[in-house]
Amino acid sequence: MTAQLSIRDLSKTYRNGTRALRGISFDVPPGMFGLLGRNGAGKSTLMRILATLQDPDEGTIQLGEIDVIREKERVRETLGYLPQSFGFHPRVRAERLLDHFAVLKGLVDAASRRDVVEALLRRTNLWDVRNQRVGTFSGGMRQRLGVAIALLGNPKLIIVDEPTAGLDPEERVRFLNLLSEIGEASAVILSTHIDEDVEELCSNLAIIDRGEILLAGTPAHVIAELRGWIWRRSVTREELPALESAHSVISTKLLAGKTIAQVYSETSPGPGFESVEPDLKDVYFAVMAGLRGARAAA
Repeated sequence: MTAQLSIRDLSKTYRNGTRALRGISFDVPPGMFGLLGRNGAGKSTLMRILATLQDPDEGTIQLGEIDVIREKERVRETLGYLPQSFGFHPRVRAERLLDHFAVLKGLVDAASRRDVVEALLRRTNLWDVRNQRVGTFSGGMRQRLGVAIALLGNPKLIIVDEPTAGLDPEERVRFLNLLSEIGEASAVILSTHIDEDVEELCSNLAIIDRGEILLAGTPAHVIAELRGWIWRRSVTREELPALESAHSVISTKLLAGKTIAQVYSETSPGPGFESVEPDLKDVYFAVMAGLRGARAAA
């Protein structure tokens, strides 16, 4: 049975005065959980604390019956961690590297370790390149190797920090499919600034900014709450300042040479606007603009 992760009143301030986390509280149930926020929002600080790499100033974290802050060794026995950036010696071969990490994880029996290494390389679609040097791997292949390492020991909690940043579209899809499979058997926290990753993969999410949780819930619920509140119209560059002054414009984009403005409004903002079906990007922009309150959505 996969344990629930419970975070309560967690705070962290660095020596330079930066308040990375400001008393945040939320739960991570089994399955895929998306932590969505821009760079500098506090995501990586939270991930490092959960991975036992640094301590908070205040607060508690429970993984089932394990006190994450006080029982770091127990946490590490059941934790898989794929950081935002990691270094592998470029000349080491993939199978040898995974075998090395398996030894560090406590798999000392050679036959059992060989079976585990093969199974993980096959699961991450790296078996055919197991004898290649890691330095020849693409970004997506290195990320999948990182997942294989994170899966050693059948962890109950897996943390992945900005996993698809820099991947090409094909590698991104392959990697997301792999994460989706993993999420069926473990609690997986996906920390990212890419809302499409969260909407496609995660059964629960939280939006974080400046060290605070602004919104938490299921993607379906938080998107449904915006239905009927998002309006769209094509505007000229000259019209945009007046529109922004009169209405809550949450985003703009260029489409076929025209500027498309998305407006948050309870009723139609005026002639030419059409109601559009919201997505998680609209939720994110509305929250970041302070138009949706900080709350948990059931």
